[in-house]
Amino acid sequence: MSTISRLPGIVTTDHVFRVPLDHASPEGEQIEVYAREVVASGRERDDLPWLLFLQGGPGGKAARPLGRDTWLERALDDYRVLLLDQRGTGRSTPATRQTLARRGGPQAQADYLANFRADSIVRDAELIRHRLLGADKRWSVLGQSFGGFCTLTYLSFAPEGLAEAFITGGLSGLGSSADDVYRAAYPRVVRKNEDHYARFPQDVEAVRRIVAHLADTPATLPDGGLLTVEAFQVLGLMLGGGNGSGALHYLLEEAWVEGPAGAELSDTFLAGVQAKLSFAEGPLYAVLHESIYGQRSVDQGGTDWSAERVRKEFPEFDARAALETGAPVLFTGEMIYPWMFDTDPALRPLKETADLLAARTDWPDLYDPARLAANTVPVVAAVYHDDMYVDTADSLETARAVRGLRTWITNEWEHDGLRVSGGKVLDRLIKMAHGEA
Repeated sequence: MSTISRLPGIVTTDHVFRVPLDHASPEGEQIEVYAREVVASGRERDDLPWLLFLQGGPGGKAARPLGRDTWLERALDDYRVLLLDQRGTGRSTPATRQTLARRGGPQAQADYLANFRADSIVRDAELIRHRLLGADKRWSVLGQSFGGFCTLTYLSFAPEGLAEAFITGGLSGLGSSADDVYRAAYPRVVRKNEDHYARFPQDVEAVRRIVAHLADTPATLPDGGLLTVEAFQVLGLMLGGGNGSGALHYLLEEAWVEGPAGAELSDTFLAGVQAKLSFAEGPLYAVLHESIYGQRSVDQGGTDWSAERVRKEFPEFDARAALETGAPVLFTGEMIYPWMFDTDPALRPLKETADLLAARTDWPDLYDPARLAANTVPVVAAVYHDDMYVDTADSLETARAVRGLRTWITNEWEHDGLRVSGGKVLDRLIKMAHGEA
């Protein structure tokens, strides 16, 4: 029986669905997928259209609403919303170092996780649509970031399930390999670093001091993780959000404390760093990240630790060399590196599994360009002008390749615009889709 809860302005209902691990073998192993239905208080019995929300990631669970917050404030005016914990995340059958250990060795784990990409997520959604709405009723979909990638997969393989699609910061390149993605990403990250140091010039020396210390003495984080120079640079992931530069600056402000032997990195700083770097709450983000770009028709499908390989083409990210030349140390961005599976306790048991997934070359295609070129589903997308995470050029090329897709290109918001705009981003897209803007 479904559990119903009431929070300020909303009523939520829990749903759990059993779905095939491998949709090509529907009678085989089953896993659970959890979803939370959200409706405005007082409208529980109204015949509202459904809006499926596909979270960013990969490996991210849906947000836990505390009321009519963020984009839900706008969505609940028109829709009954379904927040999906994509397979392996949240309250769905989890995929972590603890649960994967029960499946056997690294090869068995890798074979299992090969079923956790966008194609499987879309097939889960279609089974759920049939069970909740019935086969003859369509729903709308809102895809944020990786959720937008999933939406393009949905439009490729099951458009009959969709009444309309909204995409925010998630128009992926249809034919871009992982190497293409990172060759475009590193220069964008350089620009974000330049913006940060222009805003907080005092951080140039603050960062150099921390890096010089870590180059000599890597620090131990509260969870036992290792903070190396390269791990510290990964804090640049913060620079892609609207408030990320300021948050990074404030973190750096409290880096040092005077201890018995002189200045040392403070517990406050190390705890803050751990909160940003640990994958304990979402290990699939690290394990599956590069596989979201793997397709059989693109560079034979493999990724082979692309971010690490391509980084060598951008020597400006060599922090130790920057110390010698006096240059600012550059942070990196949304990149996953193989050494993370040595430094993060939540990832260490998954190192061999991740290596096997990085070596995999038989990833099926995630998009159908011909189907997208003949698309009939109304699609609108917010493209953030200098998105650090998703290449704008790729997004616009994809927009041209999807028949009828309309874009709103804006520099008012960063990649997290859907969450931080108070419903303004979603409102604009809804009005575009409905002919009001």
